[in-house]
Amino acid sequence: MGMSYEQARQALDAALAKAREIGSPSSVAIVDAGRELLAFARQDNALLASTEISVGKAYTACSMKMATKDIGSLTQPGQPLYGLEHTHQRPLITFGGGRPLEIGGEIVGAVGVAGGTVDQDDEIAAAAVAALSQP
Repeated sequence: MGMSYEQARQALDAALAKAREIGSPSSVAIVDAGRELLAFARQDNALLASTEISVGKAYTACSMKMATKDIGSLTQPGQPLYGLEHTHQRPLITFGGGRPLEIGGEIVGAVGVAGGTVDQDDEIAAAAVAALSQP
């Protein structure tokens, strides 16, 4: 099925609205199932580093098919995915703010958010996920 540009914009707009609501200027990246950038926005006053970090979070969430906040504990010394963040040419990010996007139970891409605290980034990403689950 895949994700259309309009659906990507719907998720992006929901994330940007949540970022404004909670006062966290952010960069938001939406990637498709092939992990390629489909939609992006950087709000005024978002950290400059947030651009690349948001894309990295989306790439990671899509690659791993899981929220980035759930990866960090698995990559610690002695854990099953230790060293994961060093296995790809493109960075894999192992802290919150990236989530897979689903339509009809199928992962069709991911969202990555950066600019606030890790909890704020994840809250904003959750708004993007919720926007696609509405009819």
